[in-house]
Parts: sequence; C-alpha cells; structure tokens
Amino acid sequence: MTSTFPGISISTERLVLRPLEDDDAPALAEMMNDEMVAAWTSVPQPFTEDGARGWIHDYAPAERTAGRGLDFAVAEFLTQRLVGVIQLGKTNWHVRSTELSYIIAPWARGEGYASEAALATAQWLFRDQKFERIELRTAADNTASQQVAQKIGCISEGVLRNACIARTRTEDGTWADLRTDFIVWSLLPEDLDGVAEELADTGGFTSYSDWN
Repeated sequence: MTSTFPGISISTERLVLRPLEDDDAPALAEMMNDEMVAAWTSVPQPFTEDGARGWIHDYAPAERTAGRGLDFAVAEFLTQRLVGVIQLGKTNWHVRSTELSYIIAPWARGEGYASEAALATAQWLFRDQKFERIELRTAADNTASQQVAQKIGCISEGVLRNACIARTRTEDGTWADLRTDFIVWSLLPEDLDGVAEELADTGGFTSYSDWN
C-alpha cells in the first residue's frame, strides 16, 4: 500500500510551512516568473495564475495522494506573505528517502528563508516521519542553492555529469536550454546534530541569497 505525507503545517521562529491555498496563486505566479527561478527550474514560462491554480488544486494534491511528495507554501509568520515553496518529490517509502528543493521569492532573498524552511522540513522528516535520507540536487553554477545545502548540513556526494537542463536568455529575449551538471547532496539524521545551534550562534539564517 502506498504511503502518503500528512497535510500538516510546520512553524519556525519566522515562518509557517503549510499547504498551498487558492489565495497564494497571484504571489506564486509572480515568484515563478522571476528570472532566476526560470533559469534554474523547469517551470513553464511565462507562468500564469491559471498555472498556479493548477499547481495548487491539481498537481500538489495528486503528488501527495500518490505518495510521491509534498508541497509546502512558505509564509512569513507575522505578515502571512508568501516567501517561497518547499517541495518533496521522488519519495521512496521503502528506503525512507525523498528529494527536497526550494524556491524563494526575489524580494525575500538574503533573509535565510530557504535555509530555515529546509532545515525545519528536514527535522520534521527525520523525527516525525522517520525518514533516513534526504537528497538535494543543485545545478553546477547555482552557487546560492549550494550554499543553502551546505548551511543545513548536507554532504556533497558527487556530480551527475550533463544531467541538468537549465535555461539562459537569448539575444531575442527568449529562453534556451543550457545543459550542465547536477551536484548531488545528501542529508542523514546524524548530519543535523548541532546544525540549528550553529545557525543560532552565527546569527541565524541571514548569510546567503536563497533560491533554487
């Protein structure tokens, strides 16, 4: 029988991770049309509000129901403004492993939100869901995303050569595919020992510009 993630919310000092809602559609569409998001993800361009609603009402529920993954909206605790998305995908319930990715809105970068949200998700997966492995894949040139992985305690396991399709702007303003490498990172339960305390000692989650 297929296992599924529960539809829950996770709170941190500054953030709430919760299921995507219909009211998130305008902010989600705006976020997905950002140049950096377009460059490093496979989301369709341009990304419309109808596309956002399809993600909220169709794609995300189907992924959870089928046991493949889980999508969190990441919102500021005080303002409830949508700052990003955390996605779990390619989940293997027998191995207790899943792949984690993160997207942060342009206006919210530099606040450490990706690190804070990713760490909270990892803690929940390991402690409450009894997972044994989290995997991240970052494009070889996406240094900001790599810094987030390092910050939450991930270990680089190697390079998947020519395995990633990124995008670049052409002279006529359109997008063209750009083949590059994937760096594979892993996070195990023991890798989190001391990570939260270290972040607190160094001033928290404000060192890097976060997007994936």
